[in-house]
Amino acid sequence: MKKVSVKLILLFMCFVGFSAIAQNKKWTLRECVDYAIKNNISIKQSELDLETTAIGKNTAIGSFLPNLNANASHSWNIGLNQNITTGLLENQTTQFTSAGLNSNITIYNGLQNQNRLRKANLSIIAAQYQVTKMKDDISLNVANAFLQILFNKENLKVQKEQLANDEKQQLRSEELVTAGVVARGDLLDVKATVALDKQKVIAAENSLFLSNLSLAQLLQIEDFQSFEIAEEDYPATSSPTMLEKPENIVAKAKQDRVELKIAKANLELAQKDVKIAKGAFQPSLTGFYSFSSRVSYADRVIGFNANGTPILTGPLSFMDQISNNKGHNFGVQLNIPILNGFSAKNNLDRFKVELERSKINEKQVVLDLERNVYTAITNAKAALNSYESAIAAFESRNEAYVYAKEKYVVGLMNSFDFAQSQTLYTNAQSEVLRTKYDYIFKVKVVEFYFGIPIIEK
Repeated sequence: MKKVSVKLILLFMCFVGFSAIAQNKKWTLRECVDYAIKNNISIKQSELDLETTAIGKNTAIGSFLPNLNANASHSWNIGLNQNITTGLLENQTTQFTSAGLNSNITIYNGLQNQNRLRKANLSIIAAQYQVTKMKDDISLNVANAFLQILFNKENLKVQKEQLANDEKQQLRSEELVTAGVVARGDLLDVKATVALDKQKVIAAENSLFLSNLSLAQLLQIEDFQSFEIAEEDYPATSSPTMLEKPENIVAKAKQDRVELKIAKANLELAQKDVKIAKGAFQPSLTGFYSFSSRVSYADRVIGFNANGTPILTGPLSFMDQISNNKGHNFGVQLNIPILNGFSAKNNLDRFKVELERSKINEKQVVLDLERNVYTAITNAKAALNSYESAIAAFESRNEAYVYAKEKYVVGLMNSFDFAQSQTLYTNAQSEVLRTKYDYIFKVKVVEFYFGIPIIEK
């Protein structure tokens, strides 16, 4: 019993240890992206679409193969019936067994089967592109959500530091009021500032919680309460991609981006549909073959002896009847479409319209891609300017805060003006963080169009 108890205790400790490790796990950006790609519902749906196109290819391949079907039946006739084998009317119980085998194969149908197979191959490629695009979109969304959490974490630290400084100032002001050095009104101003700081901390905590929840839901993680990302360092450094000419980035995006590949694949699919529809105007040639035989059984069967006199005899054996009653039927069938209620023509016209739509869509995708790339470059440059301006503003606010603190210590500035200086200093810190992560993400978008994976620093 003691050994069993020790084993149970060790097993429980291991389980608790593994649970603690799982709860303390901190997710990196790469882990978040990989997990999202593996578990995201939209990606799973796209992968199912890919499996559907593979089934469609098997169907297209099957159209080249001959059809082969077998049939069989067995019946009982009781009373006066005609023997289907002898042709005589007989009052008896008769059983009939028939079986057959038939097959047909398309020899020519306007190359529709060939074009359907080519279309099926293109559909697989288009579905693969769609899965890739879905993964790219999810990666961007995950990266944006990840950086938003980093910003909210650092912003929460700033707000907590500001609250701690103001609480220290409140304690000092209480001592000065007690000593009669400063007026009570200054203490009330400090208390109001502390209360405002607490509100900002709560708001920062809420923003962090919501950003964690957003990323956890994006990753399909149910236990979002224990979800936490690793505090990776993402310095706002200059990117070599931003030194490239915009025309080069656009050209690279046109070469690599999957949106354009999807549009081209859809255009080729529309072209195949037109070819398939045109094939319906051509004659079709089909080959066919069938084999059949039958067997009958009766209580008594009329046969003939060597002299030709009818006599009652038993039925022939099963194999003999199969051999005697067998038949073959084969040939070719030509079908020439002449008039079919304009269905073939309307079908062709419909696919021609879809072809023109695909051509227009391809041009639109090219224009959208160019606009998106130029917009991403412009936004990244604007984000860099905002970040540099925020740093300059913070440096000025920092100097102003240091100067205000010196004046406040010697009594040359009241608590209200000093609190205002502190607020401006804190806001400048938050703006530096906001513009920093905004710049990092927008540069990543430009790098993404240039073919650099989103998870690379």
